[in-house]
Amino acid sequence: MSTRRYTLFLLFAVSVFNYVDRTIISILQVPIKRDLGLSDAQLGALTGLSFAIVYATLCLPVAALADRGNRTRIIAASLMFWSAMTAFTGLATSFVMLVLLRFGVAAGEAGSVPSTHSVIADLYPPERRATVLAVWGLSLPAGMAAGYLLGGNLDQWIGWRAAFAFVGVAGLLLGPVVWFTMREPPRGRFDPAPVAAAPPQRLGAVVRHLWQLRTFRWLAAAGACHAYAQYSIMNWNAPFYARVHGMPLAQVSLVLALMTGIGMAVGMVLGGRLSDHHGQRSPENRLRVVAIALLGMVPLAIAQYLVASPGLSVALGLVASTLMMCYYGPIVAVPQLLVPSTMRAFTSAVVILTFNLFGLGLGPFVTGWISDVLARQPGLGVNSIRYALCSAVLFSLAASLMFWRASRHLPAELLVANTRPGEGAAPPRKAVPARAG
Repeated sequence: MSTRRYTLFLLFAVSVFNYVDRTIISILQVPIKRDLGLSDAQLGALTGLSFAIVYATLCLPVAALADRGNRTRIIAASLMFWSAMTAFTGLATSFVMLVLLRFGVAAGEAGSVPSTHSVIADLYPPERRATVLAVWGLSLPAGMAAGYLLGGNLDQWIGWRAAFAFVGVAGLLLGPVVWFTMREPPRGRFDPAPVAAAPPQRLGAVVRHLWQLRTFRWLAAAGACHAYAQYSIMNWNAPFYARVHGMPLAQVSLVLALMTGIGMAVGMVLGGRLSDHHGQRSPENRLRVVAIALLGMVPLAIAQYLVASPGLSVALGLVASTLMMCYYGPIVAVPQLLVPSTMRAFTSAVVILTFNLFGLGLGPFVTGWISDVLARQPGLGVNSIRYALCSAVLFSLAASLMFWRASRHLPAELLVANTRPGEGAAPPRKAVPARAG
């Protein structure tokens, strides 16, 4: 195996543990709610808001460090820290303890993804990045499927507390392998000469540069809106099928593992391939394929939660999950094309910040709160969660329109990014006119 493929393999493995640790608490909401007597709003805060606050706070400074320091060591240290916090989660005896331990998991995971995006950008050339990032992104459905299967079955075999310890210790064992065997690639190896030669910029200059990119502004807003729907779906699917359709936890874990393992995986690869393929013909197509996919996802996802048949609901959810994840490769790859190598980790961190702070922070919490409010209405009861989820899905419709808007500015700003040294100045609109709107 080549060094490049081995590095990608390790990054994939680290990311799998990232999503296993995130997902296992979602599937274990059922026994946690039962044992600790938590409300839906508390569960939403636990799985979303508490994680997002710390993650959003730390991902920017850690990403700024990654743009100057050893990215592979940051990834290894992050893995070991969040795995330890996951293992300790099994000791929690109250909502407060669970929240504090989720703070620790979020603190560790904040250092992993931006550094990984930066490393991959220096492993593969621009014309392959959306596809490669989508392949690496398969760690999300793989990790979620593993988290669902492990959580549902380990709860039956050894209990939810020991399940957290099992997963955490497994991640700790991978940490030293990453630390000692993953090599740091040269920065900017595939960039045009003027861009590769750009020196590291001060934080304020990087922020100004990103704000002046209209593509990036619309892309960040689109990602935040879609994340609201995505994280609401990912965090509340398990309680939905358990409550509304009466599935036992082991069956729920199998259904969601198949839904994420197949649907999300196909969507990621499909979105990345289509973005790279059609983007070669016209740059704006890199984002338009996402806009079209999300437009098709919304009615299917709403139908998933409203139909009476559990089998039909799962089938609709499988297709909706496929379309939902078509955004993954493009939303990571496109910002990497617009900035020099010394800004890439920080740029990814900004996308992740908006994605997590609004999407993960508010999506599961507000959806849980809406479910609590609706549950108090006569005649709704357990059906409250299905209408709360429908309200969350509508945010992907807004995201579709924003991805399309971002695509209109991409060709001009991409041209400028490949011809200037990336000193943080605004793209000259008169020299390279952008499309109207």
